[in-house]
Amino acid sequence: MVHLLGVTLPEHKPLKIALTAFYGIGHYRSSRIMASLSIHQTATVGSLTEAQKTALSQILSTFVLENDLRRQTQRHIMHYKTIGSYIGKRHAMGYPVHGQRTQTNAKTARKLNRLDRRQLSTITLQGKYQKYI
Repeated sequence: MVHLLGVTLPEHKPLKIALTAFYGIGHYRSSRIMASLSIHQTATVGSLTEAQKTALSQILSTFVLENDLRRQTQRHIMHYKTIGSYIGKRHAMGYPVHGQRTQTNAKTARKLNRLDRRQLSTITLQGKYQKYI
C-alpha cells in the first residue's frame, strides 16, 4: 500500500486507475499526469520508484483535491443559493441544474435527494416515534 496525500493506493492496481481514487482526478487527468512524468500507461503503483512517488506527490499537491474540492463545490452552490440565481433555486429544490428533463428522468433523483433525506441525521423525532430512537 502506498500513501499519497492521505489516500491509500493499492500496489497491484495500474497507476492510471489508482489515481482516480483521489476526489477530483478522473481517467483523463490521471493519464495526463502519467504522461507528464513519463510513466507508462500499464505501470502499477508498486512499480514506482521513490523519485517517481515524490514527483507524483508534488504534481498532485498543485491540484485542488479531496476535501478542499468538496468544500469549494459546496461554497459555489451556497453562493448560487444566496444570490437567488436560477441555478441556486434548482439546487435548493433538488431539481436538475443543467437543463435536463424533469417530467420523467429526474423523478428518482428528486425522491432520493430530498431535503429530509439529505439531512436525516439532524432531524429529531417527536411524539409517537420517540420510542424508536
